Amino acid sequence: MTLFRPCIDLHAGKVKQIVGGTLSDDGAGLQTNFESDRPAGYYGDLYRQDALTGGHVIKLGPDNDRAAREALAVYPRGLQVGGGIRGENAASWLEAGASHVIVTSWLFDDEGHFRAERLDALVAEVGKERLVLDLSCRSDGAGWVVAMNRWQTPTDLTVNPATLRQLAHSCDEFLIHAADVEGKCEGIDTRLVEFLGAHVTIPVTYAGGVHAYSDLQTVNDLSGGKVDLTIGSALDLFGGNQVCYADCVTWNRERGGVR
Repeated sequence: MTLFRPCIDLHAGKVKQIVGGTLSDDGAGLQTNFESDRPAGYYGDLYRQDALTGGHVIKLGPDNDRAAREALAVYPRGLQVGGGIRGENAASWLEAGASHVIVTSWLFDDEGHFRAERLDALVAEVGKERLVLDLSCRSDGAGWVVAMNRWQTPTDLTVNPATLRQLAHSCDEFLIHAADVEGKCEGIDTRLVEFLGAHVTIPVTYAGGVHAYSDLQTVNDLSGGKVDLTIGSALDLFGGNQVCYADCVTWNRERGGVR
């Protein structure tokens, strides 16, 4: 069954909700939907109190390490962490309290070519059971390709059934942001959710475009309950008015709360 997964998105040390497709190295054109006056630790503690599992802390760019460590410290082993994860620092984030590390860009070279040997090295370093692969993607017309560098650079890795089968042997979960609709609150990518439900063999969390509480049921129906859902900008916890956080907590409790 589909569960709600919480998130803490960090940008410049603050908890924010942004339009994912507007992220860039120079910050020009960034669209921010919400910036919290509360620290990351507040959200980590809230998720701990509400017994929400499988949530993720995403560091969007530099100057977010301190805030990420604060969230992990108040909910040890209760949150995953991603953003700038590499072979040389992955273990340190697990030591800081993360249940899993989430990796994308480090698995590719500067030209966007997938480097399987880097994934093998990461599995050897931390173990597949502590690793989440972020296959955040952009549509290429026929399907989707993984995008790296804050979702700005398309890679040569296509999100297709063969890719999902192969990579499932090297990680515990997938995290997939639909970058084309991320932060827009205009509806989920139903085609992508249905595709994931048909082909994933391990837990997967989808993020992007949620605009109503009913999207939890929609994702459940489209994926056969195989895909979990993260809600960001639409959530009242982050300044939205389409989805009530308390309702999402109740949704999980009514379904046992743990995948």
